[in-house]
Amino acid sequence: MSEGVLTILKFCLMALLYLFVGRVVWVVASELRAAPLVAPTPGRRDSTATPTKPPRGARRKGWRLTADAAEGEGGDVYYVDGELTLGRAGGCGIPLTDDTYASSVHARVFERDGNAWVEDLGSTNGTYVNGTQIGEPHRLRKGDRIQAGSTVFEVSR
Repeated sequence: MSEGVLTILKFCLMALLYLFVGRVVWVVASELRAAPLVAPTPGRRDSTATPTKPPRGARRKGWRLTADAAEGEGGDVYYVDGELTLGRAGGCGIPLTDDTYASSVHARVFERDGNAWVEDLGSTNGTYVNGTQIGEPHRLRKGDRIQAGSTVFEVSR
């Protein structure tokens, strides 16, 4: 090949290299500009993850998860309104921030056709229903016990 053709190929290669590096920088910058996951501060819960309690005298219909009581205290109650995620990440509907065995986004509980379902979201330690590990969406019944990490919830209606 002639010297001129090699010089043109060098410039084309350099241009492609700069385009690649520019694209990588653009993708990283766009990821950094995305909404950050806010880590919850210790001792304070995110307002979206606070357990809800119905007003006195009013009964709320639908599925709910009750966390096992710790040290004689009453467990938190979470209502399944469409879908709830369980995990240590800040955006989860049920925060498991103190559970070192739970994944960032461990599992989700959702309603479909009036039934409650639980699905493991690829967690490291797995999700269990009544002591049996699940690998696909599992239909829940009243009284079932869901274990995500070391936290256990009882399903009620």
